[in-house]
Amino acid sequence: MNPVVLLDEVDKLGADWRGDPTSALLEVLDPAQNHTFRDHYLEVELDLSHVLFLATANVSDTIPGPLLDRMEVVRLDGYTEDEKVAIARDHLFRRQLERNGLTPDEVRLTDDALRAVVTDYTREAGVRNLERELGKLLRKVAARHAAGEHDTVVVDAADVPTYLGRARFFAEEAASRTATPGVATGLAVTGVGGDVLFIEATSTRGEAGLTLAGQLGDVMKESATIARSYVGAHADELGVTPEALDRRFHVHVPAGAVPKDGPSAGVTMTTALVSLLTDRPVRSDVGMTGEVTLQGRVLPIGGVKQKVLAAERAGLTTVILPARNGADLDDVPEPVRERMTFHLVDDVRDVLALALEDRAVQPSAHAA
Repeated sequence: MNPVVLLDEVDKLGADWRGDPTSALLEVLDPAQNHTFRDHYLEVELDLSHVLFLATANVSDTIPGPLLDRMEVVRLDGYTEDEKVAIARDHLFRRQLERNGLTPDEVRLTDDALRAVVTDYTREAGVRNLERELGKLLRKVAARHAAGEHDTVVVDAADVPTYLGRARFFAEEAASRTATPGVATGLAVTGVGGDVLFIEATSTRGEAGLTLAGQLGDVMKESATIARSYVGAHADELGVTPEALDRRFHVHVPAGAVPKDGPSAGVTMTTALVSLLTDRPVRSDVGMTGEVTLQGRVLPIGGVKQKVLAAERAGLTTVILPARNGADLDDVPEPVRERMTFHLVDDVRDVLALALEDRAVQPSAHAA
């Protein structure tokens, strides 16, 4: 009586008129009571304390709190781009060759082609869709062989659109997006790994206030309100006139169809507002993440590795992180750390001094 039971994707649990699986799992997983678990179908008692339960989830936010409290959480980061290329070359490609009736002598994919498939046709933390795309590509190669073409097919990066069509994902061009004051580059974690968020701010005549758009959750709405309050409270220090503040501000986080929430957009929203009000564009090579308080303190966040990898994919070379996240940089692959510059800060003034083109805002004594 020592089996391993896998519970896949417990973050998708729901409760309706058909039952509440969460309540059942609480009884099953709780080590304080599962040694006398009573099965209502067999009407016998089972000792589940000898069972090893493994549960998987894409995100922990949607797992019910009491259930999550009874679990030991092990967080597995998504694969880096280089890791995906290596997995595709050494494992997925060989498996798809066999499944599509091809041999290594009939088709060869270069590493550049594999990287193009990874970056332009998939957006995920794992490699499931990557394997699908490789299978799609090899089926078209197999069709060419079935039509009588028996030469070895060599697929390079330029040939990938011939087999897979137009690219479905594009790296956001940070330089063009941040050329206008009022746009800042933030970093976030999604269900498919890290991503880059461009937070936009503008102002219009009318009653003073704040309008938010982009399907923001409560936490991000609070971050925008805090950013607006901080800018108003430190207007003189930031070089913002009272007339500039007496307008209606609109903060938008594209893409509007994607729900967004999380406690790491405060510094980005503050930077976007200050950029707008001081007419200073944000540096195009800088990405940032961190929560901000009303006093301007920068608080630590999670998902540093995923966010840094997303910044590198987007072509950013400088990342601003909360000072208390410095130890998390050990999780970032060493080649990525060597290619990028990191600034650890604990005051939002340091963020503004580093991120804005004009260094008129003096850094505090806390910059690392």
